Amino acid sequence: MKHLLTIVFIGFAHHAFSQSYDSIPQNRVVVFKDYRLDILARKEAQLNAANYKRQVHTAQGFRLMILNTSDKNYAFKVRADLLQKFPEQKIYMWFANPYVRIKFGNFRTKEEADVYKKQISEMLGGATIYYLEEPIEVDPDVK
Repeated sequence: MKHLLTIVFIGFAHHAFSQSYDSIPQNRVVVFKDYRLDILARKEAQLNAANYKRQVHTAQGFRLMILNTSDKNYAFKVRADLLQKFPEQKIYMWFANPYVRIKFGNFRTKEEADVYKKQISEMLGGATIYYLEEPIEVDPDVK
C-alpha cells in the first residue's frame, strides 16, 4: 500500500509540475520584457551622448609657444592682448616657478599655426615664437 501511494504521489507531482508541450512552440524562446526597459535604454543613450559631447577630444597637432618669462605682469598683459585680438583661439597659461609660460591655439597643421605666428610676432615687436608638436583639443564635430 505504501508503494502504491508513493507511486500515485510521484505521478501526481510529476503531472502537476511539468509543462505542456502544446503551450510552448518548438525551437522558440518567448521573452516577456518590461516596457520600462526601453525607456531606460533611451535615457541611458541620451546621457552617454551628452557625456561624449562634454569630453575633451584630443589629436596630435601644434601649438605656438608665445612667451616664457619671469615677469608676471608682462605675461598677463600679453595674455589679455591675445584674448582681445584672437577670441576664437584658446590660450594656455601656467606657472612653472619662477617662469610664466603662454601657449596659443589648437592647430592641426603648421600652416594653420603659421598665420597666427606671423601676426603675434608682429604684435610682440618681432618676438621669436616656436611651434610645439603636442596633443591638442579638437571639436569632435569638425573633421
